[in-house]
Amino acid sequence: MKKVLVIGSNSFSGSDFIDLLLQKEEYEIVGISRSSEKSQLYLPYKRWASSFFRFYQIDLNRDFPSLKLLLDEFRPEYIVNFAAQSEVAPSWENPHHWFQTNAVALTQLADALKEASYLKRYVHISSPEVYGTCVGNVKEDAPLNPSTPYAASKAAGDMSLFTFAKNFSFPLSMVRATNVYGAHQQLFKIIPRSAIYIKLGKQIQLHGGGEAVKSYIHVRDVSHGELAVMELGRKGEIYHFSPDKGIKVRDVVQTVCNQMNVDFSNVVLETEERLGQDKAYVIDSSKARSEFGWKPRIDFLEGIGQTVQWVNQQFSLISKEPLQYIHKA
Repeated sequence: MKKVLVIGSNSFSGSDFIDLLLQKEEYEIVGISRSSEKSQLYLPYKRWASSFFRFYQIDLNRDFPSLKLLLDEFRPEYIVNFAAQSEVAPSWENPHHWFQTNAVALTQLADALKEASYLKRYVHISSPEVYGTCVGNVKEDAPLNPSTPYAASKAAGDMSLFTFAKNFSFPLSMVRATNVYGAHQQLFKIIPRSAIYIKLGKQIQLHGGGEAVKSYIHVRDVSHGELAVMELGRKGEIYHFSPDKGIKVRDVVQTVCNQMNVDFSNVVLETEERLGQDKAYVIDSSKARSEFGWKPRIDFLEGIGQTVQWVNQQFSLISKEPLQYIHKA
């Protein structure tokens, strides 16, 4: 069994990655997150009730000695780090919290791992937000141009990691995926939130009229890509995962409306654009496609349908959950 430590196991993408690993039955997995383990509503891997998975509640900002003890005991061959303060708009309110998690704590972790003999690969989950507005053929060597505290904190963390990769035997590979979606996603994200608001009879706010172009990709397609990077990726390299084309946010909401047989014009409310909102995220993923034979396999309409079905099936539980982002320092 290959030993994998997943940091940020409570996250949407982290939990799906664990679900994929457990399905393959080739890995012994330890997951850590700063919060207690969530319910199966958010964690698909819980369906397995597997003895190959253990969870520990560890906060990288406050419990680093506990993490260091776990590393020394478990000695993972692979570490995949999903942990981050990840929301854009709230990062303007407490920007130092974003930098603490996404850059300072991350640097402390890299310093502890920089010469770990047991570690074959450290996969870091970054974000295309570090590029700012992404238009045209944006490849992995594009210059960083962050436009929000969230994006700047991620860029700072990424640059810090590369200093360890350049100067030590730190086996870094990095992932930047576009707008990930699917069942089990945080309820305040636009796709599940649209379905939930339709069921609740609430209006869906479209910031800037929903004209921003995003590149939505199903979480399982990204998880397959992350697994390929973990096992086959080259050290010191960045890999993009993205769909073939972008789509306006308003068209995403229109698709959800079509799936739920409601009139788009009756359920949306156009509002001012958010501060620092980039106009487009369309990035090039040809490197991953050529090196790993990776490509998105879940059609957008199919993925939206799965997400809407999840909302419908779990609505009795979802309706009891908070629908807005709640910041935790």
